[in-house]
Amino acid sequence: MNSNVQPILLIEDDLVDIMTVKRGFKELGVLNQLIATHNGEEALNYLNDPVDGMPCVILLDINMPKMNGHEFLNGINKNTTFKNIPIIMLTSSKEQQDVDNSFEQGISGYVLKPVDYRQFLASINVLSPYWTLKG
Repeated sequence: MNSNVQPILLIEDDLVDIMTVKRGFKELGVLNQLIATHNGEEALNYLNDPVDGMPCVILLDINMPKMNGHEFLNGINKNTTFKNIPIIMLTSSKEQQDVDNSFEQGISGYVLKPVDYRQFLASINVLSPYWTLKG
């Protein structure tokens, strides 16, 4: 692993979705380490002590236990240390209110989780400028 490559922080409580992201990144040749946390609280704890480095991008789900995506955004927005980390909402919520609230809270993008794996690969491949790919 290249030590200059920043990790990607995934905040997702669904283990199947975590495995899908891992599989997708492997297939797309993403070199970044994927750090998975299961709710916003775990993610904030990681960011406050980034043992594997500060992430280059955060992939965030909305619906999670303990601290959901919107609550995480409220927490992260209070700390200017994290303001330059792009946050992509990666969620199954099609609710316009969730989309609007997310952008109001400063996210960089909103990607719907497709059920089909090929669609999912295409969706996350759009985000490739955020991470390091094999040459």
